[in-house]
Amino acid sequence: MFENRRWLVIPTEITGSIDFNEVLESSVEGLRLSLDGTQTFVKYDVTEVTSSFESVFINAESGEEITETVESGVFGRPSIYSEEYNEYNYQEILSLLSTNKWSVNDIKE
Repeated sequence: MFENRRWLVIPTEITGSIDFNEVLESSVEGLRLSLDGTQTFVKYDVTEVTSSFESVFINAESGEEITETVESGVFGRPSIYSEEYNEYNYQEILSLLSTNKWSVNDIKE
């Protein structure tokens, strides 16, 4: 489930830098915050290329054959992405959001 979706946890102080055309949220007001208000996250879909490959196509105007190499890597991350922030997959974000930093545990014994 959501194998190509990623979640990026970021400090709330940089939410003004989010390009909402690159993520699945629509505005700052719709972002979920950590309980202390210092963190939020955005979600987006990525494409993972596991090994480089060549793509050959014909230029429609010139008729010339063009070869492009597609390098392996992860594509589709938003411009706000940085390795200094934690990126999560579906199971990882579910685990994080169930912690007491993101969710109130009201179970009383």
